[in-house]
Amino acid sequence: MKQLNPNWLTEGLIDFEYKKYLILAYLQTANSEFEEKRLYPIFADLIFHYQNLLQIKESKKLIYEQFPQQISKADFEKLQIVYQKIVEDDDAMKEIEDIVSFALPRFKEMMQNGKGIYDYIESRLEIIPIGLLPIYSGEGYLFLNEYLVNDTKIYQYQITVFENTHEKYRAVNIQYIESVKKGIGQTYENLKVALVKKYRTFANPATFMVVSHITCPLQESLLPIAKRILVKYVSGSDRIQK
Repeated sequence: MKQLNPNWLTEGLIDFEYKKYLILAYLQTANSEFEEKRLYPIFADLIFHYQNLLQIKESKKLIYEQFPQQISKADFEKLQIVYQKIVEDDDAMKEIEDIVSFALPRFKEMMQNGKGIYDYIESRLEIIPIGLLPIYSGEGYLFLNEYLVNDTKIYQYQITVFENTHEKYRAVNIQYIESVKKGIGQTYENLKVALVKKYRTFANPATFMVVSHITCPLQESLLPIAKRILVKYVSGSDRIQK
């Protein structure tokens, strides 16, 4: 899926008709992804561009913290210089303002469509702790059960906390371990014990299972939303504090 360049607004020809074509093509791609319930990476991409457009409309500035991690500070500073020159050019600035006014409501509408799909999928996922949880639940195992799929996918997860000038964030990194087909009489508690013996990474790992009650794309929707549900569950119970 082709994402919109982070500096699409100031890159290349600054012309309303050209940027309008660029925006509509991007939104058509986003709509096609959403129709197939594929949320990521397009949903996060939409949120980023919408927030950045709001910042530009309100302050006529590009905000470094709004840029994705792939954008280095040096690259951003070059982009900021280009943008500042545009701000000082009345004709170019008028074109930018028209582009932003055209893009904002359309990005917002598409973003709300994505949010509706996200909420629908999230409402049909269930998270269940497996066995006794340790005091620290910032790392451990995540079991993922897809709808109408016999195998249980097992991931190792680690939740990290980082802050910017505005707020604190929690992110989860996961690593695929293996897929296991549950046999008759085998419980998830037994599966957890088997993992401890096999990998010896944790003595008593926090272990959670996310069960999906609908069919949806694994990589583009189910797994990203399951990760967010895990972070929300663990953070809500304050278990990641050592």
